[in-house]
Amino acid sequence: MPPHPSTSFLSRVRQNLGVFHPMERQLAEFVLDFPGDLASYAASELATLAGVSNATVTRFIKRLGYRHYEEARLQVREERGAGSPLLRASRSPAAENPFAASLARSQDNLQRSFTRLDATSVDQIARALLAARKVWVLGLRSSQAFASYFRWQLFQIKQDVHLAPHAGDTLGQTLASVTVQDVVVVFAVRRRPVALSALLAQLVQAGHRVLYISDEQVPRQSGLTWHLYCACESDSPLDDHVAVTGVCHLLASRVLELAGPAERARMTAIEASHDALQEL
Repeated sequence: MPPHPSTSFLSRVRQNLGVFHPMERQLAEFVLDFPGDLASYAASELATLAGVSNATVTRFIKRLGYRHYEEARLQVREERGAGSPLLRASRSPAAENPFAASLARSQDNLQRSFTRLDATSVDQIARALLAARKVWVLGLRSSQAFASYFRWQLFQIKQDVHLAPHAGDTLGQTLASVTVQDVVVVFAVRRRPVALSALLAQLVQAGHRVLYISDEQVPRQSGLTWHLYCACESDSPLDDHVAVTGVCHLLASRVLELAGPAERARMTAIEASHDALQEL
């Protein structure tokens, strides 16, 4: 039975390991070491590097269910772009000075991300967060870490800031709790779960104010109140998230600068409690 069109390249290779002929198996093992490199190789280059014939590459690709080599290479390129660390790993030699290269990439990500921002929009977001009945901060998969960090920053200033969903809760329970007086902050850096699209659509349909913070690969979606892009490009298999934390810091700092007497009273009470409990 041919593989389903949505079956990933890696799944196709793994599912056929038991039926490959010896030279096809050699090619499969070579590809599985750094599967993302397939996006950069021509068929003849792959054959030479793996030590097999061009005919073996052709049989290998056909056995995986592709019509031709370019079809397989296009799928790998798309899956690599989606952010899989395994597919982003490469046989290419590392930078001569990895420290300098990493610093330069982070600086570029910050520059690209902050260039897109303007003071009016940042102030509008900060004032909305301050005035909201509740702020719901949501992130799925890796984005949960950024949601937790942003909620921790805001919680020092504003009381009703909630990380969602809580352990054991469903997205449906969270959505049922949101009102039009609230603001929902959604973090969505790659790789994003399928459920996220339905979540955003439901929030928009219900008329909720949504601040969407994503990487650059996400197309702008109509109906969102605000959409901030963070550059997350990296020279390593792992994305660089410096810009995400930078945007979090910028927004939280502006909320603090605009805070009124109630928020300042909360911060005073927090410090008094720290002293009384000798927590810090």
